[in-house]
Amino acid sequence: MQLTLALSILLAQVFLAVNASPLLRRNSKLLSLPLRRYEHATDLPAQLKLQQHINRGLHRLARMTGGEVPSRRELEENLERRVLAVEGPEGFERRFNRRAPIDESDEVDLEKRYNRIGVPKPASPQGNTLAAVKGGKGQAAVQKTPVAAANAPTADNSLGLDIQAQDTSYLATIQIGTPPRDFSILMDSGSADFWVGSEACQSQNGGGCGNHLFLGTQSSSSFVDSGDQFQVTYGTGAVQGTIIQDDISIAGLALKGHTFGVADVESQQFSSNAVPFDGLMGLAQSTLSEQQTLTPPEALTKAGLTQSSVVAYKISRLEDNKNDGEITFGGLDATKFDLKTLTTVPNVSKKGFWEANLDAVTVDGQDLALQGRTAILDTGTTLAVLPENDAIAIHKLIPGAQSDGQGGFTVPCNSKTVVALIFGGRSFAIDPRDIAFQPLNPRDPTGDCVSGIASGSVGGANEWLVGDTFLKNAYFVTDVEKNTVALAQLV
Repeated sequence: MQLTLALSILLAQVFLAVNASPLLRRNSKLLSLPLRRYEHATDLPAQLKLQQHINRGLHRLARMTGGEVPSRRELEENLERRVLAVEGPEGFERRFNRRAPIDESDEVDLEKRYNRIGVPKPASPQGNTLAAVKGGKGQAAVQKTPVAAANAPTADNSLGLDIQAQDTSYLATIQIGTPPRDFSILMDSGSADFWVGSEACQSQNGGGCGNHLFLGTQSSSSFVDSGDQFQVTYGTGAVQGTIIQDDISIAGLALKGHTFGVADVESQQFSSNAVPFDGLMGLAQSTLSEQQTLTPPEALTKAGLTQSSVVAYKISRLEDNKNDGEITFGGLDATKFDLKTLTTVPNVSKKGFWEANLDAVTVDGQDLALQGRTAILDTGTTLAVLPENDAIAIHKLIPGAQSDGQGGFTVPCNSKTVVALIFGGRSFAIDPRDIAFQPLNPRDPTGDCVSGIASGSVGGANEWLVGDTFLKNAYFVTDVEKNTVALAQLV
């Protein structure tokens, strides 16, 4: 089951420039939510996890930049080569040529569980049981892996962020429907659609959509179905369904009749019993929305519940065991960052993502002369995915680093080399622990680790996709009205 979880939730499930003083004041229009840590263990080889993250990043970056999206077969071949390199022909046969039915608790087929990226087609109706629909708060707790409770938020209008897996993605709890029920939601700054599963949800592989909360007329008296359809494809996984209106509450801020989606069909990356969240909230600009509706931060501001559509993120690191991750709506949490370092830059994306000009990149203070780069800042991406030459240039200056020949790199797990990204004239260092992402051999944490920086050949030649490898090291803020991004050093 642990292995099933690792393979089915790496998905593919956030950012501003501000005048700090008015936004830092506590007031009734500033809202924070606690972030909780989601922990699990797995014996899946680190190199296979790395390829999963690279595949997701390649697919996501291509969609973000308008580049040619890798085909399903290309991504399958990436995994096949990796399995052969790591486990040999026996591992390849075991993982890709199984003929027996796959059980939820058994080892899973990598292609089927990870690289199915097309929009799903509805399965024959089998329906989720009403018992699952009526699960209420108790149903949300029916997880096969524990979720540690978040610290209480340190600012108003804030939610705590759970850490899913090994810093893979981040979740928060909001209330939906009448009566209100707690839904665990993945927070994704790299997309702009909000959805949860519908009461009629079907998995792309057939059957229901797992032990999750679902929304519809049976569970919510305020549910209104518009009949309009939507579909969203992510780095891995896809959903399609219906646009509806229902009441939601985010850290106590109540949006009546908010417009969002319920998924009638989910790919396995969302519908598995092992997946610990019930839906996804996109926090890019609504110009990117497939549903063509306001994002929750924009709707909160339109309703007068927050003073601006600002979203601020403090992304936690599982290894620190602080459990202090937080997402704040309508302002900033001054306890999380050094105000003197708050640096605001324009958002240069024309599509609705959060993208900033990258002034420079240094390795232990040495400037790599990588001019003209931009970085899409995306909480929904685990690694940093760079053009190949840029990734090679960085790793050449990390003692002991090596290319694996397939887009990934290894670095010594005990590396102290500091890679820093410079935005708006200020340097933001990446903790070496985030570069040494995961040991190749869990029994030898002093050996080599897979790198948190990988290479990919999609997107523009100078466009980077910068995920949690970097964002764990800065306070990250996005502002829709000003169309800006801000970063600050953490305290």
